[in-house]
Parts: sequence; structure tokens; C-alpha cells
Amino acid sequence: MTDAKGDATEGSAGPMMAADGTPLKKSLARALRMQKMRALMLIAPLLLFVLVTFIAPIADMLFRSVENDIVSDTMPRTTAVLADWDGQGMPPETAFEAAYFDLYIAAERKLHTRLGTRLNYEQTGASSLFRKSGRGLDDIGEVYQDQFEDLDEGWDEAMPWAELMGDPEWLSEQAAWTKGARQPEFILRDGIADLLPRTAEQYEAFALYLQDEDNKSPLDEEPWSAVHTALYEDLAAGDLSGYSGPRADMLVAADALVDSPDFETVSFARGFEDIDEDWADPEIWRTIKLYSPEMTPGYFLNSVDMQLTPEGVEMRPDNQRIYMLLFKRTIFMSMVITCSCILLAYPVAYILANLPARKANLLMILVLLPFWTSLLVRTSAWKVMLQQQGVINDVLVWLGLVADDSRLAMINNQFGTIVAMTHILLPFMILPMYSVMSTIPHTYVRAAKSLGATDWTTFWRVYFPQSIPGIGAGSILVFILSIGYYITPEIVGGTTGTFISNRIAYHISSSLNWGLAAALGTILLAVVLILYWAYDRIVGIDNVKLG
Repeated sequence: MTDAKGDATEGSAGPMMAADGTPLKKSLARALRMQKMRALMLIAPLLLFVLVTFIAPIADMLFRSVENDIVSDTMPRTTAVLADWDGQGMPPETAFEAAYFDLYIAAERKLHTRLGTRLNYEQTGASSLFRKSGRGLDDIGEVYQDQFEDLDEGWDEAMPWAELMGDPEWLSEQAAWTKGARQPEFILRDGIADLLPRTAEQYEAFALYLQDEDNKSPLDEEPWSAVHTALYEDLAAGDLSGYSGPRADMLVAADALVDSPDFETVSFARGFEDIDEDWADPEIWRTIKLYSPEMTPGYFLNSVDMQLTPEGVEMRPDNQRIYMLLFKRTIFMSMVITCSCILLAYPVAYILANLPARKANLLMILVLLPFWTSLLVRTSAWKVMLQQQGVINDVLVWLGLVADDSRLAMINNQFGTIVAMTHILLPFMILPMYSVMSTIPHTYVRAAKSLGATDWTTFWRVYFPQSIPGIGAGSILVFILSIGYYITPEIVGGTTGTFISNRIAYHISSSLNWGLAAALGTILLAVVLILYWAYDRIVGIDNVKLG
């Protein structure tokens, strides 16, 4: 009942209240939220661990497989010029000019070798070319540096340059700077960037590098020869005869020298060709242009034996196609290892599951015993056992089954890899099978036999179907472990028994081609996920049990 105002009367049914006077529904919702928060706090450390050690490395691997900013970051001027080049013939002189200034700064910062290493993945010889160029660029700049210094010794000193290029306030602060204190950041003088744009850019790069990298004062160090080269270009492009600012006498005299017919010049293209004749080959310029974007499919193309060319995507030559062969070999051998583990593990797991507990526990210790021995020791033991002068061949010769001059080659091939990895991964197949088989009631078998079924029918129709979840769990575990193994194939596989994981390890630790290693790892991860999806569609992942 309600009164005239619609308020609940004393006899009407209102909301149920908790002991503290709050509505019961609200109190229950708050309690559930608190329960969820406590559960989240309990699993938060595990989630953080998975995020840091699993999700983040995978995300970093995916990024590295397409990341390619080293070319554009190291040679920004060159890539900008080459963007308008059609790739036919030699690039214009401006490309050589941009490459000169880019590589000069990169060489001072020791970045040109990293760039050469990156491009060497795509074109053989690029690494040595860039290393040699880093040492030879001074030859171009010294043509102008020597002539300016012959004109006036001031061009060979640090202070005239600093007065010409630096802001007066910065000059006074820099002059008061003492070693160990923080240097005042270099500031260009007003108007100098309009008067001498190339020189201002190069001198600023020089001054900032000197302050940040070497912790030296620009007032004490002569500029790079690239700054002299930039000064020549600015003087040749404009008329500075009317200049009246700091060091006007030096700059006006240098302008007159550049305009004189006796002034010696050298083209950037000729200077690069003198450093190395490979710079006269358009292929290196096409490679720089092709890999100038910050993201590239090049690593993934290399992972499937293809390559990115100016004409588009092409297959690599037959003698360079190795990765698809390694992927096929890895999947095939992993499946063979999984099948061999199933065949060997099933009877062992069956015996363990049907023996009395005391005997089963004793045999289980023998199954787990290999885990107490180093993986490297177990793999090396197989190398001793399988080699042509090893134990197995000696026994076969002693039994007369094999002639002494025809010993079996069981190592450094696929057979050796399969045998060693089957032995190593066998416990990972036995344990899931045993855990499932131990839960199968023995009464089912006795009931089938009491109804007239033979031992084979009883096993095949009653026992085996109930053990399939254990086979599935063991198969997934062994296959995923084997597809990523690299220690055992590296030791006993030779040239025909190695996996794709061995190549990934090589690029990470030896060639340092982390982009290609990341692309190979990403493809391997995708293959595992696809096979996992196929297994789920055919068998059903819900049917996989561990007991």
C-alpha cells in the first residue's frame, strides 16, 4: 500500500537490507567485486611474469622482423634524394652530395659500419664498402680544407669558426665553461643559417657532437673537413662580398678565392668513385633506395627464399634457397620424432599403469633418470655411440653384421638427430600417457573379456580409445619441443640433420642479423599455431588430457 504521495507504507514490501543497513543487492555486488579483486591480486604476479617474459619478447620479435629505420636514420638526405630517382642509370650528383654529408656524420658517430652490415644482408660487399668509405671521405673535404687554410690560417683554427657560426651569448658562456661542468648547448648566430645554410647545418652537427659525445669545447677543436666542403658550396652558390659580420675579412677573401679560376674542385661522384669503384655501380644505390622505408618485408621474403628487387619480389637463385628446405625438414623430422616417441612410449606407459604401485614407482624412477643428467652430456654420449668408430658400429662389426670397411654412417645426418632427440624427448611422451592410462578402470577390460572379447579386441575397442587423450597431450608436447630444438641437431645433425632453429641461433649469435632471425622465428611460431589449429579441428583440443 502507498499513501497519497506514493511513498511505501509500513506494510508494503521494500528492498531487502543487509545487517549494516545497506541494500542486500548492493552489498552482494560489493562483496563479489572484492572477491574478484583478491583473485586478481593473487594471479597478478603470474600475469606480470607472462607479460614480461613471453608476450613482450614475442611483440619485440614481431617488430624486429619488419623494422628497418637504420637506413633512413643514418642517411636521411640521401634517401630523400633517391626517393625521386627512377632507379635507371646512375643517380644524380645531388645523391652523391647527400651521401657524402650523411656518411661523414655517420662515420664520426661510428654508425656507418652498422649501416653497411644491414645492407650487406641484401647485397654482398656493402659492409666493406661502407667501412672503406668511412675512412676515405676526408679525401674529398681536404681538397677544400687545404685551399682555405693556405688562404688564411684562421680556417685551421677553432675560434674563428666559433665566432663566425656561434651566437655571441653562447660564445661567452662557452668561454667560461670548465671541464666537468655541463656545457651550454651550441646555438647558431642569428642570420647565419640564411647566409651559409649548408655550413651552418654541418657546423651545428659538429659542435653538438663535440659537446655531447666527446665532451669537448667547440672553441678548442677545428671543424670537420665536411664543414669546409659545405663552406665551399655556400660560397659558390652566393655572393658574400658585401658581408660585414664577424670574421668578415676571412669570409670575403674565401668567397673571392672560390670565384677564382685557380680554385680546385672535385665532384662528389668522382670523389666516391676514387674511394671505391663500387660506388659507380647503380646496384648499391638501388639497394639503398629499396631499403630506405622504415618498415620492410625484406626479412620475411628472405625467410621464404625470396628477395625484394627494384623490379618487385623475385625468387632467389637455386643455390641460395635454404630456408624453405629447413622449414620442411624441421616439420618432417619433428613429426618422425613424435611418431617414434609414441611407438616407444606407449608400451612403457602401459606397463607402468598396469603394474603394482611399488614396481611402477621403481620403473618411474628409471624413466625420470635422464632428467638428472645434463642435456649436453646425453647428446654427446649419442655422438660417441653412433659415430663410425663408436660402440654401436663396433658391436655390429664384432657380430659380423657389418664389414669393418663399411661401417654405418649414423651421425651428422637426419638419423642421428632422430635417434638422439627421441631419447631426449621420450619421457615427455611417457608421462602424459601414464597419467591418463592410470585413470582407466581395470573393470572395463575385465567386463569386455567376460563378454567374450579377445585380448586384441579388448585392447583395441576398449582400452586404446580411452588412452588417446594421453597420446594427444604427449604428441603436442613432444612436437612443440622438437620443432624448436637446436642444441641436439647442432651437435649430431651435421649438414643434413639441422633444424630451422639452428639457423635462427646462428643469425642471433654469429651473423647478428636479428631482423632475419625474428622473421624466421615469427614464421616458425605461425607454423606451430597453424598445426595446433589443425590438430584442434581434427582431434579436438578438449580431448587432450593429462589424467
